[in-house]
Amino acid sequence: MPRPPVPSPPDRRSLDARAAVVTELSGGRTVLRTLRSDPPLTLRQTGPAIGPATGSATVHLVSTAAGPLGGDRLELRIDVAPGTSLELASVASTLVLPGPSEWGPGESVAIVEARVGAGASLRYAPEPVVLAAGSAHRMIVRLAMDEGASVYWREEIVFGRYGERPGTCHARFDATIRGVPLLRQEFVVGDPAVDGSPAVYGDARCVGSLLVAGPRPPAVKSPPEAVVGEGCAVLPLAGPGTLVSALAPDAPTLRERLAWGESYCDSGRS
Repeated sequence: MPRPPVPSPPDRRSLDARAAVVTELSGGRTVLRTLRSDPPLTLRQTGPAIGPATGSATVHLVSTAAGPLGGDRLELRIDVAPGTSLELASVASTLVLPGPSEWGPGESVAIVEARVGAGASLRYAPEPVVLAAGSAHRMIVRLAMDEGASVYWREEIVFGRYGERPGTCHARFDATIRGVPLLRQEFVVGDPAVDGSPAVYGDARCVGSLLVAGPRPPAVKSPPEAVVGEGCAVLPLAGPGTLVSALAPDAPTLRERLAWGESYCDSGRS
């Protein structure tokens, strides 16, 4: 009796998702002119900003599908209009997964394009990105700030789930103010030639950075000085900004170290 035919792999196409959030000023308050979702990038307005800012809008990213998986391309556009304030966070970590073997290998890409207008403020602080074993991921951030704009931008990467080796990640961050470069940063995670060196990540399982940029209040006469602590470094930039970089054995410790570095930014900015 002939065997039944082997079913073909599912006709799965890589996701190409584009989401956007755009603010505008109305009656002296920030309102959302555009809030466009494209699963798995689903945006929800969740209320006013947390913290000292007033008249702000708060938006959370809610993952409505697994991934990104190998081959997926996700793009998020953020446009903060002059004089407005936006806080963007996420409800959970992002787990980067490899595409199933029958669909073939592929690199997933996540692109964030952000523009912050004159006198506007943006707080971008999603939960960590976790690189599952076998994944290949690329993170690209392009941040453009106008005169008088303020930005708080936090990124955290976890090297795989518990007990597994991480996938690979190539991260690139470009920030400009009025078209002038403020920060160009690029690093790789998951490359044995890099990870195996004690001079790069050592025994760390997480890496993170925090950019605090924008004009200093009049009461502050000078920017913060460079400071180095346990697993953390605070580096004043040539432009109006400070970069905090940290390594840690786990995600909670990474967050604590970034907060420690942030306290030095605050002391020079408030």
